[in-house]
Order: sequence, then structure tokens, then C-alpha cells
Amino acid sequence: MGWGAWLREQVYPRAGFKRSTRYVIYRMRRLPDQPHRVARGVFAGSLIGFLPLPGLQFLAAWGAARLARGNVLAALLATFNTNPVTTPFFAMLAMTLGHWILGIEKPLSWEYIRDATEIAGIDLWFNVKAIFTPAIARWDGLVQFWNEIYWPYFIGALGPGILLSAIGYYVTVPLVEAYQKARAATADERAERRGKLRARFAEAAARLKRRGDRGGDEADDDGPGSP
Repeated sequence: MGWGAWLREQVYPRAGFKRSTRYVIYRMRRLPDQPHRVARGVFAGSLIGFLPLPGLQFLAAWGAARLARGNVLAALLATFNTNPVTTPFFAMLAMTLGHWILGIEKPLSWEYIRDATEIAGIDLWFNVKAIFTPAIARWDGLVQFWNEIYWPYFIGALGPGILLSAIGYYVTVPLVEAYQKARAATADERAERRGKLRARFAEAAARLKRRGDRGGDEADDDGPGSP
């Protein structure tokens, strides 16, 4: 697979996001834990998934799940609630809301976000090289990015993130309960069938044993010396 095909697969898989979503839900329902613990893990991981924490989502989800006393694996799975298609729209919503909350009146557009991110990246790389050279680090682009992009994004994502994660919590509880009850009923039916099958085998073995005992007695009666 070439780099172009690999990148396209990461952005939009050939199987689509529907299959990935179904797999995550399937794995969550099968988690061997109490439904409320699984749901708390979903809430924690989903909230972390909405926040701008690149490279730290798994670690943050693990910490949030432990803090909420939720299922850690459910939290890690729930961080996949965002994808490259929906994230840009949620990010714009979160930054717009964050600008409104913080009273920032800068014009917010894709070009503005792109330019601010590019300048911050250039400054960050320059500062890394400045560690090994006499150059003086520059922070203007990074400070602008923090104040006008990242921090508003973080603040604006909290409200919608909490709301959507709470919905995920209340949806997860009945799903896990229903699956666990169905699984328990299926296990009981299988155990009952196995019990009946073992009883049939035991009965058949007993019949064969009785027939063998009767056959042995008849052979003794017909043997030499019998009256």
C-alpha cells in the first residue's frame, strides 16, 4: 500500500466509519464488568475524546476512568468517538463557543486557524533548534495560538463534550444490561442442554452396562458344568 492509499485509509477507511463504530459498540457491550462501571468509562473516555489532547488521549482517558471508577478499557474505546470527518466541524463549533465565552472578538475562519497553527508550528520548530544554537527563542506565534485557538477550543469543547458524553452514559447502561442478561440466558440454556445431553449419555451407558451384565449371566448359565 502506497503512502497516498495509506493516508486515505486513515482519513476515511474503505469499510467506512459505520463498521468501526459497530465494532467499538460490540466490544463495549461484551466487557465483563458492571453496566454502570462500563458507562462511567464511556463517559470519561468520550469526554477526553472531544478535548484537544493530541497524543495524550489514551493516558488522559486512563486517568479519567480511574478517577471516575469506571472501566478503563471502555474509556479507551470511547476515545474513538471522533474521526477526521467530524472533528473539524466540532472543532469549529468548540472554538466559536470558546471565543464567545472568553470574550475574544478575533474573526474565526479556516484561513485564520490555518495561519495561526502554521505560525505556531514554525515557532515551535525554531525554538527546538534554538536549544542547540545561539538563536533566541520566539514565543509570539505560540502565545497567539494558545490564547486564540487552543484555549478557546478546550473551553468551548467542555460543554458539548459533557452533554454528548452524558448521553453516551445513559445509552450505554441499558445496552450493557440487555446484552449481559441475554448472554446469561444463553449461557443458562447451553448449560441446561449440556446437562440433558450428559444425562442422556449416562442413561445410555447404564443401559449398555445392564445389557452387558445380562449377557454375561446368560453365558455363565450355558457354560460347561451348568445343570
